[in-house]
Amino acid sequence: MFSHVMIGTNDLDKSKAFYDALLGTLGVRPGFVDRHRVFWRTKTGTFSVSKPIDGNEATHANGGTIGFVAASKDEVDAFHASGLASGGKTCEDPPGIREGGGVQLYIAYLRDLDGNKICAVHRIP
Repeated sequence: MFSHVMIGTNDLDKSKAFYDALLGTLGVRPGFVDRHRVFWRTKTGTFSVSKPIDGNEATHANGGTIGFVAASKDEVDAFHASGLASGGKTCEDPPGIREGGGVQLYIAYLRDLDGNKICAVHRIP
């Protein structure tokens, strides 16, 4: 259904370093800069950060979350640890199992450098 997700940033260089480290834990290659944006592309979609085109400050979505697929619990834990080491802030419960609707997920939540809520999710078989 989705082709890409783009969020705003107020510091392109810091965001690139943050997401290069964070997404690298999930096997994603470093992003590439295209003027005022950075793109991380995989065969399943594109994630991007951008300085706002209108020149105003970037703000985070209140109630929004962006989830990244992780292949294992270890990848989720590495994602969370990398995010904290790169200046992100933990939010919600610590990394762990969440259950609902007959599904078990191992998940970790963070706020990035601009306050966007992100998470890594591993679906437990």
